[in-house]
Amino acid sequence: MTDAILAPTDKEEALSQAYAAAIAASAGYTLAVQNFDRDGVDIQLRAGGSMRPSLDVQLKATINLKENDEGEIKYPLRRRNYDLLREETMVPRILVILSLPNDEKDWINITPDELAIRRCAYWASLSGFPESQNTDSVTITIKKENVFDVSALQSLMEKARGGSIT
Repeated sequence: MTDAILAPTDKEEALSQAYAAAIAASAGYTLAVQNFDRDGVDIQLRAGGSMRPSLDVQLKATINLKENDEGEIKYPLRRRNYDLLREETMVPRILVILSLPNDEKDWINITPDELAIRRCAYWASLSGFPESQNTDSVTITIKKENVFDVSALQSLMEKARGGSIT
């Protein structure tokens, strides 16, 4: 018998937020959770320094993230999210997808020496992507080297200082 309140998809969402929070904290940035996801934004990350850049982030998590033969990651994104992420905005937007192991018991590991979320997240900017004729979802391609880690976040913030991420 389980006393869990959260469904597996709720747990995926919570882990994706925890992953982003750990990366932001390590970079020295703040993270604000949006109260309502009405605009395709789950969290906002903010840095200090000149221009005080921000990034709006749509978070996803999945056990089904697979690499193709060319070393690219394919992800079916709901059409609504695709359209919101490709829209021109004042604050640059990115998609961050946390890849999780198939077995839920392997998602997180805790020992006296570490707290580990298994696997990693990848990021993509859809700014300037074309309109799609698909009605339900649009499969996007993410470069395998687009690991969402501290150095990637710092680089993205530097680009955000200029107003766009491509």
